[in-house]
Amino acid sequence: MRKELSHVIEGEIIPRLMMAHRSDERTPAGSTTQDAPSEGGHTGAVPIGAPVVEEFSRMVIEHDAAAALAYVETLRTQGTALESVFVHLLAPTAKRLGELWEEDQADFTEVTVGLCRLQHVLRELGGAFEGELALQQSGGKRILMSPIPGEQHTFGLMMISEFFRREGWDVTCDPSLSTRDLNHLVRQEWFDVVALSVSCQTLLDKVTATVRGVRRVSRNASVGVIVGGRLFTENPQLVSVVGADETAADGASAVRRAEAMLARRAGCFSQGLGPM
Repeated sequence: MRKELSHVIEGEIIPRLMMAHRSDERTPAGSTTQDAPSEGGHTGAVPIGAPVVEEFSRMVIEHDAAAALAYVETLRTQGTALESVFVHLLAPTAKRLGELWEEDQADFTEVTVGLCRLQHVLRELGGAFEGELALQQSGGKRILMSPIPGEQHTFGLMMISEFFRREGWDVTCDPSLSTRDLNHLVRQEWFDVVALSVSCQTLLDKVTATVRGVRRVSRNASVGVIVGGRLFTENPQLVSVVGADETAADGASAVRRAEAMLARRAGCFSQGLGPM
């Protein structure tokens, strides 16, 4: 079970699609990670390094979700950006919970409860994260986000969905879709992009079949497909194998690549129209 939990933490609970700008995993205790320079003009932001992650990890085990949210709000009032909270606190805390169990410093139940509280914090912060850019409309950009049916780990995908919402996308993110439900949605509704997440090599054939099915039944004949998760982080060459268009190394680049796909396809459409 320890090995399996380690794979879960490394593969999906840690949102690997958001980790390009995180601190090095080997940062010594007591050292710090610099926040992004755009801290809204605040100069007193607490750097989120190993000591802060350790404290927060203990907090989500020993106290309720309200205490964890209060801790995050304190960081924010001191000038820490929400994106920094997501990347440098929530994700490393998920990893640290797994390490505490491996080191016999926490039992399985404590780690599970801690992860549930992290997910609660994520849900509560989602609206604020979306509102940081004060976007009022989606601009017509729609994305459907789902783990591959059979994939159990969804925390990372939920975090990525907040990046898309903040950038003005209309997001449907459902971690419980069956293959039939997924196909029904893309057949009935227009989506510019479908994003699929998977961590296990054993589900590779299912990814291929799912991508093929989405393209076959999609109401949008030019739907873009992005795949992510540990499997594609470690093996990006598999993107073409499963028939997808893109993968991404972090939340911000996932949005950029999705928007680049839309721009390319809009350009191709315009060229196809010819001179008016």
